[in-house]
Amino acid sequence: MDDRRIFLGIKFLLFPFLFSWTGCDQPPGTGDTTTKITPAPEQIIWHVKAFLPDGKTLDIKALDQEGRIYDVKALQQGDNLHMMDIKALFNGTTLPVKMLVSDEKYAPVKAIGEDGTLYDIKALTGDGQRLDVKGINLSGNVISLKAINQAGEYYGVKALSRNGQLYDVKGIKLSSDLVEGRVNGVDFYAHIKALPQIGQEGQDSIWHIKAIHPEGRILDVKALDKEGRIHDVKAVIKDGDLHLIDVKAFIGGKQQPVKMLVSDESNIPVKAIGEDGTIYDIKALTAEGDKLDVKGIRTPGNIIQIKALGKEGALYGIKAISPTGNLHDVKGVKVSGEEVELKLNGVEVYAHVKALPVVPDR
Repeated sequence: MDDRRIFLGIKFLLFPFLFSWTGCDQPPGTGDTTTKITPAPEQIIWHVKAFLPDGKTLDIKALDQEGRIYDVKALQQGDNLHMMDIKALFNGTTLPVKMLVSDEKYAPVKAIGEDGTLYDIKALTGDGQRLDVKGINLSGNVISLKAINQAGEYYGVKALSRNGQLYDVKGIKLSSDLVEGRVNGVDFYAHIKALPQIGQEGQDSIWHIKAIHPEGRILDVKALDKEGRIHDVKAVIKDGDLHLIDVKAFIGGKQQPVKMLVSDESNIPVKAIGEDGTIYDIKALTAEGDKLDVKGIRTPGNIIQIKALGKEGALYGIKAISPTGNLHDVKGVKVSGEEVELKLNGVEVYAHVKALPVVPDR
């Protein structure tokens, strides 16, 4: 399998997620005039560090051209422990941290100011050295992120919670295009996120996609065409990447992407998209022959719950199960603040569908 080096180009940009919820003032009159506001999820800050072989750590910081130093943190939104944004804290605001397009051997990592100014991301040593932080190689959807010393040695970059939990800080690449997106006028190659640490399952393996009934029954999740033919839906590991596993429908001898579609429905449709733009339903199949809708449940944040909708409002979780019994959650992943995440084969996509490591409730 290719050990793909990251060739980055120069400008990068991205749209930070801005999710706000406000109530509406009612006009004077009788009845309940209480303004109802859904609170924003609690934000929890994790430190970002480079870890040395002797167990010591180096602070990861953002630096401007004058050498002023700013914090870099992982931001946990409420109970979202699947994927955390990495931000530079700059004069009371948060700036996105991205991997830039470049023709360098390794991908530069920068914070991007509101006016497009770029800020270096460095690991700071006790003797005043400032080590580069770079993207090293791409495996599947995930890019290794390392601090590099003058001898060319690599140090892993981690997010560290206040109670000692560790997450990996990685580059996330969801588009096959060189330019993943644009933020504040800067093109970027990949997002930077904190992800749960994982073990090794093996390369290029295929996991089953199932719905889990509360009584312990396992329901097949399949793609259906207009003629009612049934096609497999699987999680497909690329390059050993277990952080974000692609979910695909196996149709006509090809793997077709599974995505959440733009819709004004209360729950978000989950569909497979053919090369010609054909839409295939995704259903959970019961032993009684029922075909349950599989939908995204609208929630704040960039991770969207995906459920099979049972009778009387019952919701069944969707999981990826490995041949050896390991389990991942199947979720929607939205990395753009725009309604349309991307257009795929002529179809407007709201969010990606990925299998993510299971995380503990906070």
